[in-house]
Order: sequence, then C-alpha cells, then structure tokens
Amino acid sequence: MVGIVIASHGDFADGIKMSGSMIFGEQKDVQSVTLQPSMGPDDLKAKLEEAVSSLEDQEQVLFLVDLWGGTPFNQVNGLFEAHKDKWAIVAGLNLPMLIEAYASRLSMNSAQEIAAHIIETAKDGVKVRPESLQPKEAPKASKQAPTGGQPGSLEYVLARVDTRLLHGQVATAWTKTTNPTRIIVVSDNVAKDDLRKQMIMQAAPSGVKAHVIPIKQMIKIAKDDKHFGGQRALLLFETPQDAKKAIDGGVPLKTINVGSMAHSVGKVQPNKVLAFDQNDIDTYKAMEKEGIKFDVRKVPTDSKDNLDAIMKKAQDELNKEK
Repeated sequence: MVGIVIASHGDFADGIKMSGSMIFGEQKDVQSVTLQPSMGPDDLKAKLEEAVSSLEDQEQVLFLVDLWGGTPFNQVNGLFEAHKDKWAIVAGLNLPMLIEAYASRLSMNSAQEIAAHIIETAKDGVKVRPESLQPKEAPKASKQAPTGGQPGSLEYVLARVDTRLLHGQVATAWTKTTNPTRIIVVSDNVAKDDLRKQMIMQAAPSGVKAHVIPIKQMIKIAKDDKHFGGQRALLLFETPQDAKKAIDGGVPLKTINVGSMAHSVGKVQPNKVLAFDQNDIDTYKAMEKEGIKFDVRKVPTDSKDNLDAIMKKAQDELNKEK
C-alpha cells in the first residue's frame, strides 16, 4: 500500500489526519509531520526522514503538503529528488484531497498515479455560497454512468440506516467504495422538510445526484425501474422502521448497513454510535426473520460488528430500566 506523509506549518497536518480518520476510518501507513516555530529546516527534515522510515512500503510514498514553496514543501522536495521516479508531492492539501487519497490506495499501487488522480477532487472541494460567487466552469464532457445489475434495472449498491443521513462518512468513504450514480434519502419526514432536502442535495459529492423521496415513491420506483438501466443507487434511511417499510413494500434489499442511530429520550446506547428503544430492537429482529442481513460499520474500513450482540446488550439495559 502507498504510504502517505502529511506535512504542514503548525498543527494542521495532525488535525487534518484526525479529521480524515473520523470520516474514512483509521488508516495504516499514514504519518503527519508538523513544522513548529521552534524548529529549523534540518529539524523538519529529520522528522520527515523518520516518518518515511516508519512506512511499510518506502518505495511508494505520497507527500501531501499544505503550501507550495513553504518550508515543509522545500524539505520534502529535497528528499524527493532521490526518489522522483516513484515518489510524488501534492501541495494545497485539503480534506477532500486527503479522503480521495485514502480511497485511491484501495485500488492504486503507485504514488504518482494517486497524485494525478486526487487533484481534480481537491479542486472540486472548493465551493462557495451564495452560489453566484462560484466561478463559472467550462462545460465538461458528459460521462456515461457506470453500469451494473440487469439491463434496464436499478442496482442497489448500499442501503444504510443512519440518523445523520448524508454526511461526510457517506459522501466520501461509502461513495468511493460503492460508486453510486444516485444517493436517495428515503424518508417521509425529510421529504416534507424543504430545508433538510436542500441541505442534503447540496451535500452530494461531485458527480453523484442526491434525491429525497417518500417511502411510497421508493416502493413505486422499485416495482417499475425499467427506466433506470445502469443507475447505481445508495439508499439512506433515517430509521430502521423506514427501511423495513420500504422492504415490506417491495424494495429488493438483502443487506442493511447499520451506521449510526442517535440517542434520544427513551433509548439506551450500548456503544458509541448506536442507540435503541424497544421498537428499534423489534424492527431489526423482524427484518432478520425475513432474511435481511446486517452490516454494522461506520465506514468501509471498520471491522464488522455483530448486531445481535449489540441488541442483546441494549435489551438488557432496557429491561433494567423497567
């Protein structure tokens, strides 16, 4: 796997590394190096050499630095000269760039290939509101949507229960690994809320369309999807009850990714990200009896948890409160 060294003035490298882990999960072979006010160039060079030496693969190293021409860049560039046939440097680091680099390591084995690939994502990550301030871009050639599933049908690449719906972990980590052409929030409540609908549509990653529709509309689409040939759908449900209603209505889902369920009054929280009341537990058990499988992970790189074990702990806590 390509090793990554993040270098910056001050604590920026440490902070963005932490942010990347929150969104994409903990990463191996990633080091952050910071230039502090008390340090000189030689001190920084020594820290960079130490970071590289800690990587498993020192032949393929990608450096992500904050500023072209700054001291971190200059010291990285000095090391780069002896490895410029394999190593790569990208300046202007932002979070979309880092997330794209993490995702690219899953399929690319060359630091220079990843470097060339992540630049467009870094640029696309710079946006402004009001939208009228955004510079006009030249029209891009249209890309044919990825195909999958049976011709003329909609392919379901992921169905996820997540109270937060479309947020960073979904827009980056899950989108990169499942490659949807459409993200569909299936919720009667959100479909009635114009503000939430607008925020969700604006949060869609570049190249992916986001929709918010009621459950009945999703069921209708599932029963007559001949117009969606080649489309890949990532479905987001706010609650397990919404997911079950869609499945019972005919949406052909076999596996549900359980991402996060927020705590609220009347719920117990057996782990950091999942909270249940009795209705939640009963709903998951009912889906389980119908043959639905559950993939309990926040991000693709996490290990899968056992939903039955988590729910048993939640059930015990609910019983104690009675």
